[in-house]
Amino acid sequence: MSDAASPAVRSHGIAPSVQEALLAGRHADAFGVLGPHRLDDRTVLRVLMPCALSVDAVFEDGAELALPPVGDGLYAADISAHCGAGRPRYRLRVRWPDGGSELLVDPYAFGPLLEESHLEMLAQGSWLYAGQCLGPRNCEIDGVAGVRFAVWAPNARRVALVGDFNGWNGLRHGMRLRHAAGVWEIFVPGVAPRSRYKYQILGADDVTTLRADPMARQAEVPPATASIVPDAAPFAWTDSAWMNGRAARQGPDAPLAIYEVHVGSWLDDPAPGPLWDRLAARLPAYARALGFTHIELMPIMEHPFGGSWGYQPLGMFAPSARYGTPADFARFVDQCHAAGLGVILDWVPAHFPDDPHGLARFDGTALYEYADPREGFHPDWNTLVYNLGRTEVKAYMIASALHWLRDFHVDGLRVDAVASMLYRDYSRAPGEWVPNRYGGRENLEAVDFLRELNTVVACECPGAITVAEESTAWPGVTAPARDGGLGFDYKWNMGWMHDTLRYMRHDPVHRRYHHHDVTFGMMYAYSERYILPLSHDEVVHGKGSLLGKMPGSPADRMAQLRLYYGYMWAHPGKKLLFMGGEIAQESEWNHDVPVDWNLLDDPARRGMQRLVADLNHLYCELPELHRRDADPAGFAWMVGDDETNSVLAFVRTDGEHHVLAICNFTPVARHDYRIGVPLAGRWRQRINTDDAAYGGAGLAGPILAHTEDAPAHGQPQSVVLNLPPLSTLLLRHEV
Repeated sequence: MSDAASPAVRSHGIAPSVQEALLAGRHADAFGVLGPHRLDDRTVLRVLMPCALSVDAVFEDGAELALPPVGDGLYAADISAHCGAGRPRYRLRVRWPDGGSELLVDPYAFGPLLEESHLEMLAQGSWLYAGQCLGPRNCEIDGVAGVRFAVWAPNARRVALVGDFNGWNGLRHGMRLRHAAGVWEIFVPGVAPRSRYKYQILGADDVTTLRADPMARQAEVPPATASIVPDAAPFAWTDSAWMNGRAARQGPDAPLAIYEVHVGSWLDDPAPGPLWDRLAARLPAYARALGFTHIELMPIMEHPFGGSWGYQPLGMFAPSARYGTPADFARFVDQCHAAGLGVILDWVPAHFPDDPHGLARFDGTALYEYADPREGFHPDWNTLVYNLGRTEVKAYMIASALHWLRDFHVDGLRVDAVASMLYRDYSRAPGEWVPNRYGGRENLEAVDFLRELNTVVACECPGAITVAEESTAWPGVTAPARDGGLGFDYKWNMGWMHDTLRYMRHDPVHRRYHHHDVTFGMMYAYSERYILPLSHDEVVHGKGSLLGKMPGSPADRMAQLRLYYGYMWAHPGKKLLFMGGEIAQESEWNHDVPVDWNLLDDPARRGMQRLVADLNHLYCELPELHRRDADPAGFAWMVGDDETNSVLAFVRTDGEHHVLAICNFTPVARHDYRIGVPLAGRWRQRINTDDAAYGGAGLAGPILAHTEDAPAHGQPQSVVLNLPPLSTLLLRHEV
């Protein structure tokens, strides 16, 4: 007698081969077997409940029916007598060997969950439906509360949900494959918020792995790697006024002074409780007191290796559990907004690590990454490269960006490592990269992705900004995507940073031979909308601190850093300073060691901190220092070619007001130094980096210069000044 013809099989409809596959965790279609099914003229209920002592069906009318075991953990019974019209309504009473029992709603009693039209849009690469369809969703179906789980794994042979709610048993919750989009789904009633879970995936390579949810909104504290079901209640925001007005605070004519922070090493407070709450109690007030307009956080997305500082993330939708819960992070952002501070996040769409619980060969194939290592392996970081030419991957990444901007009210994203995305031969030797379809080195898929990303952000998140960390001469990074640009709002000016720091490293006596380094930035200052970055990258990996880059005696080093800050804040471009720079931290940054706040016992360090605050406040106060940052009419050289004395001078203007900046890059005072100026009248000192209040010598004293009718530097009048050594002066014109 065949399996199908045996009396046992006729009674429950499960052939031995199917039963064997179910119990081995290899059956691809659990929904095709388990739950209520019509069998001839009967309705048969089948339940797979490994390790249970017994399983009963409990119906709405109170009737109970024992389900006889038909295999190891498999139960089945004819429930026709208890079925009315429509879907049978029942619960399962499960008794366990420890004496406990549960009354459960059967996940296999529910039909398909995701709408066909949504799946079609997802397959076409819709970021909207990637965000709405995938991951965990607290919901209610037919009056039953639970969590809907969905994961994209089109080439997997089987996917099951495991977690706290099923004893991490991969047989309990095999998922349904929606073939149109390659999405596996299941609704599990009664799953509590903060339950841990993963996906058990039998891949196309016939290897079973446990994977964190790529769309998880929360994760365990590393080194644990499970995903966590989010709380159902939305966060109660109080920042509507900020959100409505932020566009004006972040535009090209607005002052942006950004304080870059590594969350895990800014604070030296080991007190209990979420780090986000402890930061919120101190960081916003501190940054605002120093005149910063924004805080930029190094990547806070969940990442397995703390030493990557977040730049190798795997949880592109989850704030790192190292610092607290998603609600804790939302509260931090809300309190930053209450303090008048914007929040920018570093965001990493270029690459991801190959940790076994992550995205690498997620369904047994190269799903998120390129299959060819010449495209899919990043030699600089030993990571994998997102295949942004795949519509679903592109949608996943754009959904991630929108998640932070919309759900967490983040004000901007600084997109990391854009140069590595744009060029197929980035850090690759000849023969180790694959040309594009035209034979070129440009990564056309990444270009399309960045354009779409920036277009979508501008449309969906009014007032939010995107910033490119892009270190090459790629044209039009901040030009509109519709005009062939990439569409970013701002670009880090890496060239300015490298040139000027190289200049400052020279002994002042040799700077005359490198004057071009400190002036060259103006040759391209208006080719993009720029941010001038003194970021974490300049104070790690043996580069030393900013102070450590300055030559000479301890006093000279401090003077030169003050001079450099004065020059930077006067120069066109928005400003960014990494934490510790404001107190002239001596040591190189170490992510395991807090900022050395004890340095503030030194009056010179307090002076540096005061200078940064005064520069920020002046920069925000005076429209000529920010309003025409992206307009060549806002800048004019007065002295740009005095290599002999290593002096330069320029005017910043908004068309109505004018500031004269003079920098003396040598330790020699320049007496009776004549500088041409565009307007007659008085020029009053607003900043002198040599002021005693900042730790300087105070040699010049307060300056109020009156113009003379003596032409100089192409201007009809001039002022004569005594320039302190190693100093920047900022003088504002008065009528």
